[in-house]
Formats: sequence, structure tokens, C-alpha cells
Amino acid sequence: MGGGTFVTTQGTGNALLGGKRALVTGAASGIGRACAQRLAALGARVVVADRDREAACAVAASLDGEPWVVDLSLPGLVPVDGPVDILVNNAGFQHVDPVTEFPPEVFRSMLAVMVEAPFLLARAFLPHMYQQGWGRVVNISSVHGLRASPFKSAYVAAKHGLEGLSKVLALEGAEHGVTSNCICPAYVRTPLVENQIAAQARVHGIPEDEVVRTIMLQEPAIKRLIEPEEVAALVGHLCGPEAGFVTGTSIVMDGGWTAR
Repeated sequence: MGGGTFVTTQGTGNALLGGKRALVTGAASGIGRACAQRLAALGARVVVADRDREAACAVAASLDGEPWVVDLSLPGLVPVDGPVDILVNNAGFQHVDPVTEFPPEVFRSMLAVMVEAPFLLARAFLPHMYQQGWGRVVNISSVHGLRASPFKSAYVAAKHGLEGLSKVLALEGAEHGVTSNCICPAYVRTPLVENQIAAQARVHGIPEDEVVRTIMLQEPAIKRLIEPEEVAALVGHLCGPEAGFVTGTSIVMDGGWTAR
């Protein structure tokens, strides 16, 4: 997508997901990398999609997978060559500002990465999934796909849009053996979360060392950040045979945030 460069390496898989090809976006770090590692451990051949060439190639090499260097925010997205059986839409980024100061170009870019790109990837890969009668689409949403927070207009809008797209994919894919679900974590210990601490401190008028405690852990009943591997474990479950009847839903792992 967006004129991405696709690099092929060789590898095999022979476990639970052996013979399946999985594409994970934003897979060079954080949740995406953990998902790529989990799916590879389950036997899938993983396409590691990321705009960071060096990191994507390094992660792919460690998994005997395939790096796909791509910027999902660019127009004219051309999906990776070949069939994909499992699509994990994980790529995203954050920008923190009040609506009155939010840069319109950043708003558009965030929706392109987190809503338009998942649509274009699904559109490209669903025909193969339909033809074989099996497929998995897992969308890494957020508690912000279900709840709003101030200063995150684009992120909240994008995650709400991804939730709606996922449900449509579930309804259309059901008769073809394709499931589509969202995972909605609270704050995960990733570079995306760490990189927004300074901005959160600025817009809330608090010291940076108070952001995790007073902002990120304010709503969850469990007072800790989620580890990427915890999200990846749920992705692995949704891609396995035990989750064949789970579709069109949003699985919340927010430590009790939405229980309030």
C-alpha cells in the first residue's frame, strides 16, 4: 500500500496455524511485533508490515517471515502480493491536542492508517478467504473504540470507525467461514503509549511522571499497563479453531474501565 516495497524470504510453519499466511500491520514493534511472534509460534508464516524498513526486516528475519515495507497513510495503497489467510489490522499512531488545535492533516492521516487501510486490506484479501471457506480478521481497536477521552479526537474517531468496519466484515464474511473481531485494550506498554506521555502532560497541565498514574491508570480497576504479549495471546486464540463461532464482537481487555 502506498507504494510499499515487498521483500520475500523463505520459511515454513507446521503447528496449529501451519500452512496459513498472516499479515500483521505495524508489526515492527509493540503489539504488532508480539502478534507476529505469537502467530509465528502457532505455525503461521507472517508478513511483517511496517514503514520502518530496518525494524520490519529484523522482526521478519527473527520469525523466518516476510517483511513488507509500507506507509499505510499514503494514497494508492497496493496490497502485498499473494493470498493472506489471517489479517491483523494493528497499525496506528497517536496525536494529543484539543479539537481547536488539532492539525487537519494529522486527523486525515490517522483515519487513513486506522480505518481506510484496514478496509483496503480486507477488500483485497477477502476473495481468497471466501474461496477457501476460511479466514480471520482481527482488528486491534482500543477501549477508545468504546469510550472517549479528551484531546484524542482522531484516535477515538478512527477506533470507532474500525469497530463499525469490523462488524460489517463479520456479517458479510459469516457465510464464507470468515470471522472478524475487535480487541479493545486499555493502555498497553508500547512505544505508542510511552511517546504520548509528554503530550498528555502538556494538555493536562501535569508533570510527565504523573501521567501514567493520574491519566492512563485512572479508569481501569487493575492498576497496571497491559503487556503486548497479553494482547497477542488473545489474537492467537481468535485465529484458532476454538474461536470459529466468535465474530462481530469487541473483546474488551481494559482492566475494568468500561465496567464503571
